[in-house]
Amino acid sequence: MPTRPAASRGYFPGNDKHPVLITEAAPSLEDQHRARVRRYTIIMAFRIPCLVFAAIAYSVWGNALISLLIIGVSIPLPWIAVLIANDRPPRRKDEPSRWDARRKQIALESRAHKAIDG
Repeated sequence: MPTRPAASRGYFPGNDKHPVLITEAAPSLEDQHRARVRRYTIIMAFRIPCLVFAAIAYSVWGNALISLLIIGVSIPLPWIAVLIANDRPPRRKDEPSRWDARRKQIALESRAHKAIDG
């Protein structure tokens, strides 16, 4: 009777349902896009309740100032949502920088040049 090989337990015994992540690769572009769309949707979802709450506050207290303050808070939400949704994931420490002060080059050299008289 052949014996079955023991199931691999990986690094976390008892957690056989999920594979162990062994790579440091960045999330795929599709995953990054999905996360950005989710953040945008969540931030924009706060705008509708703000407007509804402003109408309720005006009907309850009859004070337009409170309603205008609530609406004022909801005005920059689309701008904030776009900025946050278009932001890239944070840079890792080992990711190279595009600008290096040590490699800064001078556009014009200041040494003497020989002139040819003709």
